[in-house]
Amino acid sequence: MHSDKVGKQRYRASYGRYLEDFTVGDIYEHRPGRTITDADNIQFSLLTMNFHPMHCDAHHASKSEFGKLLVSSGLTVAIVLGMSVNDVSGKAIANLGWKEIRLTGPVFAGDTLYAESEVLEVRESKSRPTQGIVTVHTRAFNQDGKPVMDFIRTALIAKRGHGTAED
Repeated sequence: MHSDKVGKQRYRASYGRYLEDFTVGDIYEHRPGRTITDADNIQFSLLTMNFHPMHCDAHHASKSEFGKLLVSSGLTVAIVLGMSVNDVSGKAIANLGWKEIRLTGPVFAGDTLYAESEVLEVRESKSRPTQGIVTVHTRAFNQDGKPVMDFIRTALIAKRGHGTAED
């Protein structure tokens, strides 16, 4: 915070959290939501060379049990992960891994995704005294509150005073 004049303050947006800001059991609701479009799905499928007809052939998909194109699960994971960055890993040194990625419901173009992350574990690093490890369980839901995916994620997070110069 910087004071320009008496009574006026300047505020810089904060991005992410330091290790000390995490508490086991806390839940971060990630906002805003993200509405997925047909263009998002097609572009992602082309970019990643995932040409499965359920993602890019509407005629084929119309004959499936869903009756329409499914959004690529890789895109869904990427969007949900991205939604969580500000709350979970904005001050991370590195992502350490994901596990138990579960796809629990279909995602279609036009769906809006919302996500939340619950802090499962916070501990200091044994080999890096200025950092620690945070583990969260991230869950995603569509606009109707139906679960569509969840995963466990672990990240290496800086302690306060040991982040980048911009902090």
